[in-house]
Amino acid sequence: QVQLVESGGGLVQAGGSLRLSCTVSGRTSSNYAMGWFRQAPGKEREFAAAISRTGSRTKYVDSVKGRFTISRDNAKSTVYLQMNSLKSDDTAVYYCAATTKSSSSDYRLYDYWGQGTQVTVSS
Repeated sequence: QVQLVESGGGLVQAGGSLRLSCTVSGRTSSNYAMGWFRQAPGKEREFAAAISRTGSRTKYVDSVKGRFTISRDNAKSTVYLQMNSLKSDDTAVYYCAATTKSSSSDYRLYDYWGQGTQVTVSS
């Protein structure tokens, strides 16, 4: 069984930065493609970013391109989401997810989920 634990969320002013971390335990993290999703109050869960097993391929939702960077360190079993130039629209609970399939923007393809970390951007 795979466990995912997110950290790094918090309150930040618009224009600021945060780095989220997701630690993978229970299985070798390099066996999984990883994704970050987010859910704002009253809205559906939304894809933010994904990364392949080796980190060679990444993808982003258009609204975060150029501002967010997903990366991974398989030696540390950790996936990161560096978020810069944050906007109030980025306020959400951010979830880390793992899949045995290829990295995807489709949340239905992910097998394991963390509990989420709150990111609040004040304007």
